[in-house]
Amino acid sequence: MNSFNEESTDDQIGQRSYWRWSKQDFFPEESFKNWGTYRSALSQICFRLKDRIKGRSEDVVELEELRKRSENDMKRCLNWWDLTWVGLGGHIGAGIFVLTGQEAHKHAGPAIVLSYVVAGASAMLSVFCYTEFAVEIPVAGGSFAYLRVELGDFVAFLAAGNILLETVVGKAAVARAWTSYFTNLLNRPSNSLLIHTSLQNGYNLLDPIAVAVLFITATIAMISTRQASRINWIASVLNTVAILFIIIAGFIHADTSNLTPFMPYGPKGIFQAAAVVYFGYTGFDSISNMAEETKNPSKDIPIGLLVSMSIITVTYCLMALTLSMMQKYTELDENAAFSVAFQSVGLRWAKYLVDLGALKSMTTVLIIGALGQGRYTTHIARAHMIPPWFALVHPKTRTPINATLLITISSALMAFFSGLDILASLLSVSTLFIFTMMAVAVLVRRYYVRDKTPRQNLPKLVAFLLIIVASSIGTSAYWGLNPNGWIGYCVTVPLWFLGTLGIYKFLPQQRTPKAWGVPLVPWIPSLSIATNVFLMSSSGSAAFLRFVICTIVMLTYYLLFGLHATYDMAHQPQQPKAKPQQADIEDKGQSNTREAHVSFP
Repeated sequence: MNSFNEESTDDQIGQRSYWRWSKQDFFPEESFKNWGTYRSALSQICFRLKDRIKGRSEDVVELEELRKRSENDMKRCLNWWDLTWVGLGGHIGAGIFVLTGQEAHKHAGPAIVLSYVVAGASAMLSVFCYTEFAVEIPVAGGSFAYLRVELGDFVAFLAAGNILLETVVGKAAVARAWTSYFTNLLNRPSNSLLIHTSLQNGYNLLDPIAVAVLFITATIAMISTRQASRINWIASVLNTVAILFIIIAGFIHADTSNLTPFMPYGPKGIFQAAAVVYFGYTGFDSISNMAEETKNPSKDIPIGLLVSMSIITVTYCLMALTLSMMQKYTELDENAAFSVAFQSVGLRWAKYLVDLGALKSMTTVLIIGALGQGRYTTHIARAHMIPPWFALVHPKTRTPINATLLITISSALMAFFSGLDILASLLSVSTLFIFTMMAVAVLVRRYYVRDKTPRQNLPKLVAFLLIIVASSIGTSAYWGLNPNGWIGYCVTVPLWFLGTLGIYKFLPQQRTPKAWGVPLVPWIPSLSIATNVFLMSSSGSAAFLRFVICTIVMLTYYLLFGLHATYDMAHQPQQPKAKPQQADIEDKGQSNTREAHVSFP
């Protein structure tokens, strides 16, 4: 009996097992106590929605209160060097190895290198915004936590829904690309390892290999953060060797005549491709998600983010240029462009090195994705946007196993059925929406501090923000309707400039970053809004339709479940804790709720 007790303590959290499945673990809130309380909650949807739109969290709530709901802390074991390699390992994968050939062939031609420049510039602006928040609020929730503090619970939910969509779709897309390169490595015909069915086109090729790869990489991430980081570091070093070979050998066998015509589809094709290849830059948020496991977030996160993104942008541009010079854009293979390009210049043996490099790259992307995305989901569950069972951190591995499994299973289902082109277009719209909200949140954080900002300044800030967003949408709409015109820009661009100038001239900054802040505020966040909105508009109607459908599904879930769970948690009186260390020692008696409920005046 004693030995049994000793063995079981590894999976115990206090007196409770980590592996528990009761209703209380999934729906502990008052609204879900019984059908009567649920019907009562549904009858108050309008009142509760208004409350959640106005309510905002606080830095200390995200840093302290919500972390306790995981019952165990994550282990701080990463430094700036680890984070830099996390950034490199989390980026260079399907985005460059698959989408480059696909978009060069369909939309951009040799100007695909400019598409990567545009996407990289937009991503770097978002990196600045992420970095300020990651240093100020170093929690696993990333953009969800940041938006919850600055823009409120409802906007944070929209971000959370898109975060989960981004993570699920992103992992599925990389897994499908993994299968494509594996097929090419075996010298098999394209799609020969997929199961062919009579389902609708785009969903008719089933991919069991992608499912297996997803579960293997997720298992590595669930076992140990530190070990996963070491595996990523080793694999990324090998990836670097393969990438250097691709660039050097590619330039040696380059034919500059392949760059003519440089822009066969015109500027519109460049931006269309940029909206899709933006997928290759979405891994940087994994670094901010590792904040709870970073030894010195104020130092390590800015270095890790900025260094890794700079290296990645240069690498992407060089690889895209190499590919464009090795083979005519009309002849590029859409599934394994680099391998086929090397074969076309007589280096048939090099295709194996390229394929292995691509497979290693995509494997590290999936490992890093499982690390960061599991932590995203954990913090979302801490706020009870999804059942809090997914917030639990395992006491032995100190990793969020439940959250990682949720993302992995969802990604596996999507990867099994959906093609890469469908996945990538949907991912880019969702990601750009989140990054736009992040730029808005930076401006709100700098120019509005409750109990400090004069009341008359808030309407001015809202008005200027609306001008910036509306003018950005107007510029994008005019581009879509008349790509060769210029009259519309004479209206929308000056409006954007005046909106930004209005914030700069008429609103004093209310908050100074403690350690690291976005430079040139409000210009960089405002430019980030404009570029993200512009790229969103270049994604195509089909991607927007899928995005709207997914948003409707998210809002339905929120009105039926998420709204009531978060409302209950925001208005739940403090309960005495069984353990002294779990007490809310930060509460100074200013509030008797678990979550600060702060309304805009």
